[in-house]
Amino acid sequence: MTGYGRAEQTLADKTFLVELRSLNGKQFDLRLNIPALLKPFEFEVRNLLNEALQRGSVECIITIKQNGASKPVSINTDLAKAYFEPVAKLAAELNLQTGDILSTILKLPDVITPSTEMLSDEEWKGFEKVLKEAIFQLNEHRIDEGKSLEADLLLRISNIESLQTTIAEMEPQRRIKVKEGLVKLLEEHVGKENYDANRLEQELIYYIEKIDISEEQVRLKNHCDYFRAILAEKEPAKGKKLSFILQEFGREINTTGSKANDATIQKCVILMKDELEKAKEQILNVL
Repeated sequence: MTGYGRAEQTLADKTFLVELRSLNGKQFDLRLNIPALLKPFEFEVRNLLNEALQRGSVECIITIKQNGASKPVSINTDLAKAYFEPVAKLAAELNLQTGDILSTILKLPDVITPSTEMLSDEEWKGFEKVLKEAIFQLNEHRIDEGKSLEADLLLRISNIESLQTTIAEMEPQRRIKVKEGLVKLLEEHVGKENYDANRLEQELIYYIEKIDISEEQVRLKNHCDYFRAILAEKEPAKGKKLSFILQEFGREINTTGSKANDATIQKCVILMKDELEKAKEQILNVL
């Protein structure tokens, strides 16, 4: 979701400059720095940014430079008086000269303002094009970043599937080890001739069913396929959906680890978790 966009254009006697910066964020969080001339259109500006950018921590700085002949201005006398009274009182308490107070007050914010504080409809339409151009440039940056993110996410999913294949290859041997381990324990503590082999087979079937991980591995494979399908969709915003799918990855991987009862498979589970965490970190960058 990171990106940068900048657009500038002169329309009649005004030069519009829009700068956009976007960082990662779960929601759309906008910091808007807008000049007084655009205040009546602030709602429209926010809507345009929200609809086009959707997620992320966005900073938008808009500046307007007025060119050409000087513009008539107005003085906010009430505000000037409000500034003057405490300043004059402070000067008197400090025995300071007050000759330069007026010139200082006139430089304070909003004391002197342009007499026309509205853009015409034509100027607004011109500015809207500048804003859309900056948005377009930012989204182009996002697209470039997205291509790298997609390649990395697909690599993580592929690595998890590769580890799944390794687990599937070890699964038959794991069952044999479980059986051999239980038989050995019985022979050591009960004696080879003192237990019922048929009953042992029944108990083994029950026990092996409890530690069977085939269902978890099937569901994990389905999650991998679904993740790829969502990633390939043309829908612009899919980060939240992909994040939810990765949560399901975690459930199946954790259950596999708790049932594994095998050191080699546990190593594969740890590697899967590592790949999953890397994917989760990258998903935070996805729109």
